[in-house]
Amino acid sequence: MLTLNINGKDQELDVPADMPLLWVLRDVAHLTGTKFGCGMAQCGACTVHIDGAPLRSCITPATAVAHGQKIITIEGLSTDGSHPVQQAWAELDVVQCGYCQSGQIMSAAALLAKIPKPTDNDIDQALSGNICRCGTYPRIRAAVKRAAEIG
Repeated sequence: MLTLNINGKDQELDVPADMPLLWVLRDVAHLTGTKFGCGMAQCGACTVHIDGAPLRSCITPATAVAHGQKIITIEGLSTDGSHPVQQAWAELDVVQCGYCQSGQIMSAAALLAKIPKPTDNDIDQALSGNICRCGTYPRIRAAVKRAAEIG
């Protein structure tokens, strides 16, 4: 049994010690907003926050974050889509297929928490590990800037 703090709530979960956090979130905690992309921490679809920092959950064993760290998933960013990044994404119609967007949003939210008024370079650096197969990068960058304005 592991105790994980997910989206502000401690949860006792019966999972194997080496189970990746992604699968704990999706299959055991039933939080399916975090996506499986590559399984090698290369695409960013599985990005969650651990104590405010973006982390690839597909390669992180659940035991690595079972020590009181706070895990925030896309569902925990806001319950009603009111987070500035979520608002900007909707306002600027960023999503095309949408598969990568939870990871993109989580990386953008972590960036804005650290750098409230990021430059283009800051945005490119922070989101460089998030791949969008549809190529919506210009809309993503615009949405990060818009979120900074809303924020």
